[in-house]
Amino acid sequence: MKPKVIVIVGPTASGKTALSIELAKRINGEVVSCDSMQIYKDMDIGSAKPSLEEMQGIKHYMVDIASPDERYSVAEYKKQAEFAIDEILSKGKIPIVVGGTGLYADSLIYGIEYPEIEFDITYREELEKQAETEKGLKDLYNKAKEIDEQAIKKISENDKKRIIRILEIYNQTGKTKTELEIESRKNEVKYDYKVFAISMERQILYDRINKRVDIMIDNGLIGEVENLLKKYSQFPTAMQGLGYKEVVQYLNNELTRQEMIDKIKKETRNYAKRQLTWFRKNKQTIWLDGQEEVLNNVKIILEEINWENL
Repeated sequence: MKPKVIVIVGPTASGKTALSIELAKRINGEVVSCDSMQIYKDMDIGSAKPSLEEMQGIKHYMVDIASPDERYSVAEYKKQAEFAIDEILSKGKIPIVVGGTGLYADSLIYGIEYPEIEFDITYREELEKQAETEKGLKDLYNKAKEIDEQAIKKISENDKKRIIRILEIYNQTGKTKTELEIESRKNEVKYDYKVFAISMERQILYDRINKRVDIMIDNGLIGEVENLLKKYSQFPTAMQGLGYKEVVQYLNNELTRQEMIDKIKKETRNYAKRQLTWFRKNKQTIWLDGQEEVLNNVKIILEEINWENL
């Protein structure tokens, strides 16, 4: 019998952290983060990284494991996350994978093996230079769409990192990202994943997102970005994160303060919409009402995983 692993996904600001902490306390669990921004050190406010107080003594893995000036791939995430899951299981505890990065979650749930490809640095630099302008990024998006329409459906026209990734994979392997994923899904999945997703009435979710952005600004997001720019000389992927790139635009006088705030809110709401679309693809997912009391959702999870007989 495969070891059981609980997965809690959902859009940003839907209450994943609070639910996972309460669940972990009930079942002697530990958390494996599934968030592409929380992996980075010194990026706490903009990534909504849970504080020590919020963690309530529950150990978290895959947080603060990479430097913002490093490239970090899905393949690296899958390898390290599975190592963390094994460590939790070896202690007789229950792993709880928690986050909103669909690509990371799918790499585990479906056992997708992303090959460690040695990319052409010159080609990457050409793409990144072209992506610096709005027209250039749009052209790259259209090119990626011609190559891999399935993959491009899952990302926005402004997602520079993932657009470039689609083009790089095809350039280096002659296969599309979608083709490689289909091939890798033939592998046996290592664990018995039980996937739960949080949903919420759209306007309530959007109000929560808007409020969270205001709190981030009040808590010093602009200062956090200023410190990052002083400390690190380059940001291959980290500074493409929501909230960070808009603050950089503000610091470069490309946006006013209010325009920056409005843009972060809008982009985050759009991202939440894409997250929900992504998570609905998995027909085995059990949906939870984010407007319910946390303890009620914990009870539903315990019943679904048959906790008493686990």
